[in-house]
Parts: sequence; structure tokens; C-alpha cells
Amino acid sequence: MLEIGSVWAQGTSVGPSGYKVPRFVSLKSDRVNVRGGPSTDHKVKWIFRRAGLPVEIIQEFENWRRVRDSEGEEGWVFHSLLSGRRTALISPWQKPGTLLSLKEEPQNDASEVVKAQVNVLVDVMKCKNNWCQVSAQGRQGWLRANMLWGIYPDEVIEE
Repeated sequence: MLEIGSVWAQGTSVGPSGYKVPRFVSLKSDRVNVRGGPSTDHKVKWIFRRAGLPVEIIQEFENWRRVRDSEGEEGWVFHSLLSGRRTALISPWQKPGTLLSLKEEPQNDASEVVKAQVNVLVDVMKCKNNWCQVSAQGRQGWLRANMLWGIYPDEVIEE
């Protein structure tokens, strides 16, 4: 196991970048190489092919970030390929085709605005009281934070 004296995701710490580790970010590009270690000398393990996907930074080393995706896979990405823009996937752990209701207000009994399929990529506008306002394809609504991969429990995100 690679241990380079950086911060591990056990508890929240501040990494060499000055930001908290762990934290969620998104991919800047439609093509992001994920490497086996923190340098271009390491082999490419796989390639992300969708800008905006959320990933979790779990470790930092110099200009490299060790990330985890929604399926639990880990690898190293160069920092400039990541963005602070917050995105999330709707319940990627649920059965494909499952629909969830996005609400008009952040409460269970609020009116449904739209139904969204699981694994849809959404922009996170804000989160409070375990609810997040999200948008996709010109539609927006509120969804419980625990239905999103890319948000921590009790995380607050302000506009």
C-alpha cells in the first residue's frame, strides 16, 4: 500500500492543498486518466470519460489527488483535471430504471416537481438539513442528501 506521508481519509484533515481531506469534487474534462500512483510514471488504470462526474478526494500528494468513484474504485488524478464544482449521482446503488421524486420544497410531504432516474448526474445547488437542491436538464428540485452520491451526511452547501 502506498503511503507517502500525506493525509488519509480517516477523519477530516487538511491536505497539502489547504483544503479538507476527504472532500468531493468533480471532473473537469471528458477524458481524465486515472493512474496507479501519483506521477505520470505510473500506469493508467482506467480513463474517466464524462466531465462533471463526482469523485471523492481521499489523499493528496504534491499536485496529485487520490480519488474514489461511486463504484469504490481508487486511483490518482492530476489536480488540474478536478473542479470544485459540486455534482452528484442520484442513488447509483439502486436498481437501474428506479425513479425518485424531486420535491418542490425540502420536506417529505412537498409536491413532486419531477421524477429522476437513478444514476443521473445532477448539479448540486445547495444542501441544508439533509436535503439538497439539485438541477439537471433544466429542471430542479429537492432530494434527500442520503439519496445522492457526492454529498456527505449533514453537509451544508450554500449558493
